[in-house]
Amino acid sequence: MNEILNFLIENEILIYLLLFTILLGFEVISKVPSVLHTPLMSGANAISGIVILGAIILIRSTEPDNYITLILASVALFVGSINVFGGFFVTNRMLEMFNKKKKS
Repeated sequence: MNEILNFLIENEILIYLLLFTILLGFEVISKVPSVLHTPLMSGANAISGIVILGAIILIRSTEPDNYITLILASVALFVGSINVFGGFFVTNRMLEMFNKKKKS
């Protein structure tokens, strides 16, 4: 418990910045019209790819006894992967809508 408290105290500004960016991102995305959601999703997939690479680098460079960092990096890796694979799935479905149907 003491380790978690020290982590929160040492990274107080970063935690506030994270909360601010979450709120700002939610506010910006909620104002985007429906027509622009697809290009926005492509940008989110690119950002998630960067998050995945950063999480992999962080996991490889972290000491094995630093559980907080390993858990946070693993969660980032998992959530980023879900976003990337979900984006590919949705994009594939959208592209199928533009294919001409074969005549039998």
